[in-house]
Amino acid sequence: MTINAPKGFRAAGVAAGIKENGNKDLTIVVNDGPLDVAAGVFTRNKVKAAPVLWSQQVLATGRVKAVVLNSGGANACTGPEGFQDTHATAEHVAETLGIGAIDVAVCSTGLIGARLPMDKLKAGVTAAAARLAGTEEAGIDAATAVMTTDSVPKHAASVQDGWALGGFAKGAGMCAPNMATMLSVITTDAVLDQSDVDAALRAAVNVTFNALDIDAGTSTNDTVLLLCSGASDREVPVEEFTAALTGLCRDLVAQLQADAEGVTKHVTVTVRGAVSDADAAVAARTVARDNLCKTAFFGSDPNWGRVAMAVGNAPVEFDPTRLDITINGVVVCAAGAAGEDRSKADLSGRDITVEIDLRAGPGSATVLTTDLSHGYVEENSAYSS
Repeated sequence: MTINAPKGFRAAGVAAGIKENGNKDLTIVVNDGPLDVAAGVFTRNKVKAAPVLWSQQVLATGRVKAVVLNSGGANACTGPEGFQDTHATAEHVAETLGIGAIDVAVCSTGLIGARLPMDKLKAGVTAAAARLAGTEEAGIDAATAVMTTDSVPKHAASVQDGWALGGFAKGAGMCAPNMATMLSVITTDAVLDQSDVDAALRAAVNVTFNALDIDAGTSTNDTVLLLCSGASDREVPVEEFTAALTGLCRDLVAQLQADAEGVTKHVTVTVRGAVSDADAAVAARTVARDNLCKTAFFGSDPNWGRVAMAVGNAPVEFDPTRLDITINGVVVCAAGAAGEDRSKADLSGRDITVEIDLRAGPGSATVLTTDLSHGYVEENSAYSS
């Protein structure tokens, strides 16, 4: 159940020596199918890493034959030399695989501000190319080699009627909408037009990856790529494909949330009754990002006053005398005042659900987040990310 589940793909993950700890740190995914249709969604951070700038140019063609990804270095804020390093990486992959550099997307993750050790990276590309395989083991290696602070590789597959989807993602911190993944590569062997692949990916990302907000930090390197090999020879209606793709992305995002840095609580914040879906999303993110709310979640405290405070800070219109807040099924705030006894809301488990009704319109949105724990602070104060 990996990125190799669809037909027409090979992958590999190796230790190139980019990471000082000697763990796997370089991945290649190759599309061998009759189609090389692709789409990508990238970070909206104004500070974009060199691989993002390169891959945006590649995806403008709507085609990708191979993706090379490295962990251990973001190649962000590295100036013209960093872009030249990305170009050189794509050229080395292209030369090794016998394709064009414009067919190669590049992704990086890790420390911002330092250039990559190109001799090690190129040697790693050569080694990975020699180990490319369509096996599940190779798919797990590929998912493992993109990890930074992740504790486990994150991968999934979805087998449909005669066609399939597969993919991996990495991300444990610096996760916020637009994008919330840092890096993800998804594959399919369905037969689709490029316009449908692009539309499906954007629709799926909007309700999955962009619904994850761990710490309000939109990375410089966030990238989601979708590669289509057409090797199943099955033409799939775009509606059916979008639904299956959304399900796969939702699986990957759940794994990202579960493995977030220092996580002890999985929090779902849903806002209903907003003037619009956009307002609902803003209100939900405001609550999800509020440190007082996140520390209350960590302490298993159903402190609805903090939730009311946070949603009141959101730049959205609603009547506070109509505000309802439900925590783990208990209506702790009704019509802007105390509701049921807050002690009835049991937050001792890992999952917390916060439902907020603004009673101002038809808009709704859900954001996934986590608590703010001692572990998160300790990890991010000790690790250069």
